[in-house]
Amino acid sequence: MTDGLSVDNALARLAVYTDKTTSAVQLADIALDMRPSHALRRCWLEEVATMLRGKEDAFDKVRRAAACVSHDRPDSEPTAMTVKRLAGSFDRAAAISPAASVQLSSLGDEHRLSTTTAEIVAWLQQQGFVGAHKHILDIGCGIGRLEYALGTHAGYVVGIDISSRMIEIARRRCAGLANVEFHLTSGLDLGDFADASFDGVLALDSFPYLVLAGVAERHFIEIARVLRRGGMAAILNYSYRTSPGIDSGDMSRLSHACGMDLVVDGEMPFGSWDGMVFLVRRDGGT
Repeated sequence: MTDGLSVDNALARLAVYTDKTTSAVQLADIALDMRPSHALRRCWLEEVATMLRGKEDAFDKVRRAAACVSHDRPDSEPTAMTVKRLAGSFDRAAAISPAASVQLSSLGDEHRLSTTTAEIVAWLQQQGFVGAHKHILDIGCGIGRLEYALGTHAGYVVGIDISSRMIEIARRRCAGLANVEFHLTSGLDLGDFADASFDGVLALDSFPYLVLAGVAERHFIEIARVLRRGGMAAILNYSYRTSPGIDSGDMSRLSHACGMDLVVDGEMPFGSWDGMVFLVRRDGGT
């Protein structure tokens, strides 16, 4: 790891940002040709090159899954059209690789995905987010990996997503868990849920797309509405704008406007994933 970036996360970024005509083997050669003077950086680049050579097929699959989803939005595109386009993109990505569609750094490997999921659940437990009697809403549940992991730690878990294919995968993954359910959502609001109906709201890598579609603030207001007093919302990655200061500022502003306290402000507590976490609590808790 160099500058806090793991090899898996480095490969995920290469899959997104490098020229698609440059193969994994060619990228490995480029990494080895860099030859930095710092020994740790040199060793890290050698690990990256080794992974690229050993996971060439997986890297190609991750690259194809990543290419399904555009993070650009035409100025003239209506919000509903953006959401519809994203839903189709996630459907296609999940068809290529369910694991990579929700976490590129998993490299499409369920074991890697489970490792990160376990880290996230452990962090949520440390924050007092889960509990045997708590009802949790997961916005952008994807393939249901968190629902599967949280099923034994919460009273009830509801996962929602705009991707019908991901919802299908999630339902298969969590079949037999009586306290877990999934719903296809409009992606525009949380209108399907009553006021003060959840103890916790979770959004793992979904807010960046709400920001893209222009409905992040609306969802924040909705989160405050559906949370019970003292309830918490965990937002893991607010945007992909590569500006932690802007994200932190937005989270502070929205929390204040919605009568919530910003408890965790932009920390990066995970070893296997480079997500930035925010935790807010609705007034009335301890």
